[in-house]
Amino acid sequence: MKNQCFNYKGFNGSIETSLEDGILYGKVLFINDHVSYDADTITALKTEFEAAVDDYLQTCEALNIEPCKPFKGSFNVRVGSELHKNIANQAAQEGVSLNELVKSALEERLATAL
Repeated sequence: MKNQCFNYKGFNGSIETSLEDGILYGKVLFINDHVSYDADTITALKTEFEAAVDDYLQTCEALNIEPCKPFKGSFNVRVGSELHKNIANQAAQEGVSLNELVKSALEERLATAL
């Protein structure tokens, strides 16, 4: 079974369970602010997630601050010196930047995963 999460207005939200409390809960993922929600059913949890995102965006607007963006479009990857050298050589042979080679490799990998 795949891990699943909600998606709304570019934000992702987790789906967690508390067996002790008998509830479902979650939080908006990949942002620095804490935005959480809970409910008794998956349908209700999705509704609460969307309401939490809307409330977060409205609060940011009211406070005149930028909401945290879930993704900036850049990240650091540690691959080891040998792989780094091999990737750089491959990029040079193909006449593309290291960034373009890695980006295309990730796109190809995701295309086969979907």
